Amino acid sequence: MRKPFVTAEIGINHNGDIGIAKKLIDMAVRCNCDAVKFQKRTVEAVYSKEFLDSPRQSPWGTTQREQKLGLEFNQGDYEEIQDYCSYMDIPWYASAWDIESQKFLKQFDLPYNKIASAMIVDDYLVEEIALEGKTTFVSTGLNNTAKVEHAVRLLEQNGCKVILMHCIMKYPCPTDECQLAKIPVLIETYGLPVGYSSHNPGTVDSTVALALGAKAIEKHITLDRSMYGSDQSASLEENGLHIVVRNAQIVDSML
Repeated sequence: MRKPFVTAEIGINHNGDIGIAKKLIDMAVRCNCDAVKFQKRTVEAVYSKEFLDSPRQSPWGTTQREQKLGLEFNQGDYEEIQDYCSYMDIPWYASAWDIESQKFLKQFDLPYNKIASAMIVDDYLVEEIALEGKTTFVSTGLNNTAKVEHAVRLLEQNGCKVILMHCIMKYPCPTDECQLAKIPVLIETYGLPVGYSSHNPGTVDSTVALALGAKAIEKHITLDRSMYGSDQSASLEENGLHIVVRNAQIVDSML
């Protein structure tokens, strides 16, 4: 793994469109990112029926269920992502939000796993991920020390290399709430590599995070911040992503 390691988080910013996903992969390649990341959910497993039946206006319908299903790729889509990333010579991985999704992703033999902040407390999912023995990024947002230590222990027992990702669970995260001083605290507390999963739409936060000791950066990306979607406003367009990667290389050289 190259240091610093920069992941372009496509997440759900593809809006269920494989063409947009490919354009975002192209963008990550042009900016010299180390990987792209997606998110995978089994909608009926992750959300309650009551929530899914509740109203939400979206391009796909008038309920939360239609919106959530509209953002999910199917088997064929992920096979196309696999082929396209191979063709473009960039690794991809994904954060699974349930066991079924993790088992689905396993077929692609991805180089990394990611545990989202909200899923640290799901022992069944963490144990399923741990069984693969892969390098695993673990976002720490929302969680206290005991919860993070427990997840790390489950992963390390199975030989996983763990990279903790400092994260603030706001979309977008205001500049004065990034709490980047937590990065050296995490390094000292856990003795593990620490990165930064950013929901701030700027570029300065990543540069500061690297100066404070972060070994990996994850930034959400978008073709256009005005596009439909809950994560678009917390994302970078191409010029911003280019600056993040360029500065990562400069900071590493300076240090």
